[in-house]
Amino acid sequence: MEGHVLVKKLLSTDNRRGSYSDNSQVYRKSRQVMIVNKAYRYRLYPTREQKMMFAKTFGCVRFIYNKMLSDRIDYYKETGQKLNNTPAQYKEEFPWLKEVDSLALANAQMNLNKAYSHFWNDSQHFGKPRFKSKKNRRASYSTNNQKGSVRIEGHKVKLPKVGWVKLCQHRPLPENSIIKTVTISKTPSGKYYISMLVEYENQILPVIPKTFLGLDFAMHGLYVASDEDEAKYPDFLRKAEKRLAKAQRKLSQKQKGSHNREKQRLRVAILHEKVANQRRDFLHKKSRYLADHYDAIGIENISVKAMAKRKKGGKFSFGKSVADNGWNMFTNMLEYKLAWQGKKLIKIDKWYPSSQLCHVCGYQNHETKDLSVREWDCPKCGSHHNRDKNAAINIREEARRISA
Repeated sequence: MEGHVLVKKLLSTDNRRGSYSDNSQVYRKSRQVMIVNKAYRYRLYPTREQKMMFAKTFGCVRFIYNKMLSDRIDYYKETGQKLNNTPAQYKEEFPWLKEVDSLALANAQMNLNKAYSHFWNDSQHFGKPRFKSKKNRRASYSTNNQKGSVRIEGHKVKLPKVGWVKLCQHRPLPENSIIKTVTISKTPSGKYYISMLVEYENQILPVIPKTFLGLDFAMHGLYVASDEDEAKYPDFLRKAEKRLAKAQRKLSQKQKGSHNREKQRLRVAILHEKVANQRRDFLHKKSRYLADHYDAIGIENISVKAMAKRKKGGKFSFGKSVADNGWNMFTNMLEYKLAWQGKKLIKIDKWYPSSQLCHVCGYQNHETKDLSVREWDCPKCGSHHNRDKNAAINIREEARRISA
């Protein structure tokens, strides 16, 4: 599985620097070396004792996060001021916190500080920090690599307080890479994974765009491309709906706390995990193909979250269709795979009338605001248009104009 990549900074051999930006990050062009952070995810196969240590660490990290949050809330109510508490302050009162990795507890503190920072700086988009529930089946913790405390030898990885854990390293780490942080996670189906964030130097030459592609978001097919066939997304969730519904009905009939209920819960979790894996695999392959064949790709900067909600008095609600095809995941994959090769993902303004413009003569047809209009003829030049194909071509040309 390909990991997410973050371009940190660039080292240039001369003083000439250019830059281009999208809505999320700024990438600087360089002739030589780019320092990259990239995550690699591997499956872990811990022993019974190691599973117990993982469970203990998950619990301690959740406890220290909730305890620190509770104390901060109480202190603010009493004094109106911020409490600067740390995990070390609680180890005398709760000595069992000393049994787990101290850096995992420190990262829990960092996550809490980050949650408060987001809330104070942007309360419109971030709510108050919330307590972590013990009932959440997805558990994880992060730790840092200090002086080789985390390293891979053979088919095992060394983790603080846990020891050597067997892993399936299906792809090697880059040469001369440095492991920065690792995240241990457990899925609802009971599988363990490790995500390693490594830093390494990568030589990437910026590409002058020559081949352009426009992608128009499609509810049921993922996208319609200007110069490619449709994605033909297989609707994995829709196909699994009957099996999921049957498995969830059986789960609801089991007695809470029983062994049979836990077995049935595991079956439901495995079904959900299969759908997620199928979706991720499909999106990886599509994004890899497009990133390899085009220098610049244009997409509309749309809000999928807003499309999934039914507005008051609105006609449409695309919740399940939008959630199934994973458009946001696809665009994230496309963005970092293009960046690896010095290429661009160009995001077009969401108010750009891509569906209304005739790509032949430029005439704007306001009647196409109605989503039921799937095909139309241009009154000016007489060209016949498929709504989505025409929009994809307009997005491609707008991306070409922006990159010029």
